[in-house]
Parts: sequence; structure tokens; C-alpha cells
Amino acid sequence: MYKKTFAFLLAIVMLIGCTTVPITGRRQLNLVSDAEMQALSYDAYDQFLKENKLSRDAQATAMVKRVGQRIQNAVERYMAANGLQNELAGFEWEFNLVQDDQVNAFAMAGGKTVVYTGLLPVAQNETGLAVVMGHEIAHAIAKHGNERMSQQLAQQFGGQTLSALAGTQPGAAQNLALAVYGVGSQLGLLKYGRTQESEADRLGLIFMAMAGYNPEEAVPFWQRMEANGGQAPPEFLSTHPSAGTRQADLRKHMPEALQYYKAR
Repeated sequence: MYKKTFAFLLAIVMLIGCTTVPITGRRQLNLVSDAEMQALSYDAYDQFLKENKLSRDAQATAMVKRVGQRIQNAVERYMAANGLQNELAGFEWEFNLVQDDQVNAFAMAGGKTVVYTGLLPVAQNETGLAVVMGHEIAHAIAKHGNERMSQQLAQQFGGQTLSALAGTQPGAAQNLALAVYGVGSQLGLLKYGRTQESEADRLGLIFMAMAGYNPEEAVPFWQRMEANGGQAPPEFLSTHPSAGTRQADLRKHMPEALQYYKAR
């Protein structure tokens, strides 16, 4: 009886707490407000920067900031043109290059973005960097962090709010935040589920194209990532698309992205 009641209440929570992802239109579970998620992200981001060393390579740092700002402008233009500018309320964009050999990058709620120096040789150039920064920023725009945290709140904590969890179990809330973003982990751009990764690929193509970067460079970039990553598990055992699936999806969405690129 308890299990049936819990399942019924959880279904109601999931039905009520749904939002729609820009561009793709996918419905997603969202039990966490943007303000809550941004506050958590800003604290975590500040702490991360205190504990990690910023790159002293002025040229590479300038490139990261330039690419980030161009993609930021593209996102803001897209959202404004589609009446979604309120979705960016509270954003405090920031782009930093951290000295670390990890082939990794991440973007947190509110546009707080980090690129690791270990990613630059794989990116090879500014356009390659735009592929991965567009992809990571797309995760933030699609609120994939909110979605992952909401899923965990529903599954592990009965659908209670983040603020309620933080009030009663602050340690659990902090651990949940770390798990959502995988900040400082060795996961290397692959910390989200398959649906979220595919969604970020599509949105990232559009954002980099609107920023003036050729989206056709996305497939070669992910081929380089595949070569860098070594042996991959079968797709059905993985939380992210196989390299072949990812490249096929990118090619499928390329005509859409190229329209934005040519319309600049």
C-alpha cells in the first residue's frame, strides 16, 4: 500500500514539476527553481576557482573568453528572438581557463563556465573550442543540471524541494550538487545522460553557428575526442551516446545549424 501511495504521489510531483527545453521542445522534470540552482552553482564555482589554478597563458585564456562571449551573445539573441529572454534571468556569465591536464570542460547554471587546458590540444583551434563550449553551455541553457538534480530529489528524497533537503540534510544537498555537475571529476564532457548529451549536441551546433563558427567542425572534434578517449563501453551500458550515434546525430542536425550559420 505504501509503495502504491508513494508511486502515485511521485507521479503527481513529476507531472506538476515539468518544463520545456528550448529548441527541442522536450518535456523535462524540474523540481528546482532557477534561483536555487544558480545560487548553488555560484557558490560551487567560486569555491572551485579558489581550489584550482587559473592558466597563465594569456593567449589561450583570451581565446576561451572570446569564444564564450560570442556564444553568450548568440544564446541571448536566440532567446530574445523566441521570447525566451526571461529564461536567462539571473545569469552571471563567466569563462575561465584552468590549468589542468584533464580533457574536460563544464558549464553550470547561470553560465559559469570552465575549460581545462588539457582540452586545448584536442580542440586544436578556436572553432574546435567553440564546439565544446557551445555543447557545455547548451547543457546550462537546457537546464540539464536542474533536471538531474530533480531526478535525484524524486528518486532518493521523495520529491522534496532542494531548499527543504538543504535545511534538513545539508550534507546530502551538497553531495547531490557535486554529483550533478561532476566538477573536478575525470568524466570528460560525458557526465550527462544520453538524451541530455544528444540535446546539448543539437543546441550547441546552433549556438556555435550563430556565433560565427562553422558547425561542420563538430564531427571532426568528436572524432578527436573518441580517439583521445580510448576503449568505450557498448552504448546500451553507457550514459552517453556512442561515438557513431553522436556523429550520426550531428550530421542529421547539420542542415539546421548551417541555416543559422549562413544567415549571420
